[in-house]
Amino acid sequence: MADNLPLEFDVVVIGTGLPESIIAAACSRSGQRVLHVDSKSYYGGNWASFSFSGLLSWIKENQQKKEVREDSEDWRKLILETEEAIFLNKKDNTIQHIEDICYANQVLTEDVKEAGALRKLSAAEVSDSSEAAQESEKEFLPVESQSLGTESCEISPESIACNDPESTTERKDAEMTSEGENVCDATSDQSALGTGKMENVSTAEVVALKPKKITYTQIVKEGRRFNIDLVSKLLYSRGLLIDLLTKSNVSRYAEFKNVTRILAFREGRVEQVPCSRADVFNSKQLTMVEKRMLMKFLTFCLDYEQHPDEYQDYKEYKFSEYLKTQKLTSNLQHFILHSIAMVSEADSGTIDGLKATKKFLQCLGRYGNTPFLFPLYGQGELPQCFCRMCAVFGGIYCLRHPVQCLVVDKESGRQISRAVLITDQSILKTDSDQQISILTVPPVDLGQPAVRIIELCSSTMTCMRNTYLVHFTCSSNKTAKEDLEPIVQKLFSLNAETERESEKEELEKPRVLWALYFNMRDSSGIDRNSYDSLPSNVYVCSGPDCALGSDYAVKQAETLFQEMFPNEEFCPPPPNPEDIIYDGDGTQSEDPELNNSSNAKTQLLPEQTSHGDGDSCKVSEEHHEE
Repeated sequence: MADNLPLEFDVVVIGTGLPESIIAAACSRSGQRVLHVDSKSYYGGNWASFSFSGLLSWIKENQQKKEVREDSEDWRKLILETEEAIFLNKKDNTIQHIEDICYANQVLTEDVKEAGALRKLSAAEVSDSSEAAQESEKEFLPVESQSLGTESCEISPESIACNDPESTTERKDAEMTSEGENVCDATSDQSALGTGKMENVSTAEVVALKPKKITYTQIVKEGRRFNIDLVSKLLYSRGLLIDLLTKSNVSRYAEFKNVTRILAFREGRVEQVPCSRADVFNSKQLTMVEKRMLMKFLTFCLDYEQHPDEYQDYKEYKFSEYLKTQKLTSNLQHFILHSIAMVSEADSGTIDGLKATKKFLQCLGRYGNTPFLFPLYGQGELPQCFCRMCAVFGGIYCLRHPVQCLVVDKESGRQISRAVLITDQSILKTDSDQQISILTVPPVDLGQPAVRIIELCSSTMTCMRNTYLVHFTCSSNKTAKEDLEPIVQKLFSLNAETERESEKEELEKPRVLWALYFNMRDSSGIDRNSYDSLPSNVYVCSGPDCALGSDYAVKQAETLFQEMFPNEEFCPPPPNPEDIIYDGDGTQSEDPELNNSSNAKTQLLPEQTSHGDGDSCKVSEEHHEE
């Protein structure tokens, strides 16, 4: 730890996952002295996003993980006789059963390197260059006017909703910098988001073209175009996370895209689900009678609490059984259960299903035709946004600093099965190749979990052009590969380029270029009682859960903050720059070591001054007025 760190802090936060980062931001905003440390060299923990090479390093690290042992025990001398050390288990057991498979052409020459990647330094070189790194970081630290007083460049709901797949434009590729960065500096922001130029090619010609052959060499070379999430989630447009982002003004550090379509998998086919009133009445999948049935039922769900007689007799039923009593066709029951409510067919009761359907409907139309938003550059941006807020209000960050002792973690049994695919085509081809889709595949057998699929296009800044990034998530029964590969095989071709069965298969199914399977521990049910000898002033945050949204993390962060500081407001809006009174000379010391120059991605996020092609959006309080 740096010698010039302050000796006392009000709050020490260990780990930079989403709930920890929210708590750190809230504490710093309320005037607490915050030290935020992480043993990793990157932000986010199990909420992180990686470039392709970064993900390969993460895979290698977790496949070969060993118990970390410290040779030096000088820190023990700092423990007083009246104090007790509770040792922290340094072995991370949250990730298991990792397996990555390459299906693309693997002819890879030794001199192929990731475009724009920095050469890795040896330990000696790192030591010799520390002073230079400290000086260089000062150039990237956000100045006061940028952090607190810059214009947030927000756009109206009309502009947000214009994220329409029909208005397809070609975008310039993002200009990426180092592995620890997701965004270049403010001067290159417009090129990063793209200015948007129309191609002189008709839509019909684009669709008719065969997908370009992508090789493993190209994936490695363009690896910095990828931002691959460890957890696959979306933001409900009226969810707790969006409310927190807008209330605290942390939303100015991120941009989002609307999820453009919701898909269903039925009778071996993928089809688009009508969501809004306009979609329902324009749908060719539904008969006129089905359209009336669906609208009547959805209208009821919006205020179902006002009509208890309609569902009172079915409160003990499963939601799937309740739907059968509502004179809905099997087609509509499937859409409502798996693509609107998105609840378990086997476990969810009637009230759970009605609540989920109401939440879905209430989120429609706030920013677009679907209820969901996705952050540009991946979910890993969100913890970093809150870390930046913490740093702006004086929080100190130290990465690559493991905590020697505190508490020993007990084992937890729940698991999440995850798969990440890089593919060459969308699972449902349309006129536009820039679709963000969510699909729920129902369980084959009763008792098995449904599989949630989120497909991301290149305009989300999570994959290279002419590829798609596809995330699979479900509760674990077996290993991730055993749980998810049967679903992958239904939707994609796993044959290597030299092993394709037929030209017809190539055109019908997208091809998987590369796949990763792993299990992640779901520790959302763990609380203080899961730990031994936990001091009263130590609080526990859980890792990611299996839910689609992040409401659990936000609720947990707010609950823990209120337990620590019951008289303080949780993440209030920042003050106007004109109202800030500085102590002393009005400046805050900026020691480069404290912010970890080589890895502090949050310190490199610029204030967005333009929206490029206008396809992404900012969220703000002003946009939510009804």
